[in-house]
Amino acid sequence: MMKVDKKITMALVFAMLMQAGGALIWMGAAAERLDILDREVEAQRDVPERLARLEAEIGLIRTQLDRIEQKVDR
Repeated sequence: MMKVDKKITMALVFAMLMQAGGALIWMGAAAERLDILDREVEAQRDVPERLARLEAEIGLIRTQLDRIEQKVDR
């Protein structure tokens, strides 16, 4: 039967526990970053609709400005 030194075994177990702990911390940090990105995307979901409304309003403002300029030129 083969003898295993207890110091090596305990060191190996400790190293594996440290690696597992580091992996769990890394996964938690990655999950938090993904949650932050999801919230930012959700907050900006209505931006295209707002932009379309602003473009429409700018078109109306340009039309009004053209009419005002025509009246001033007369």
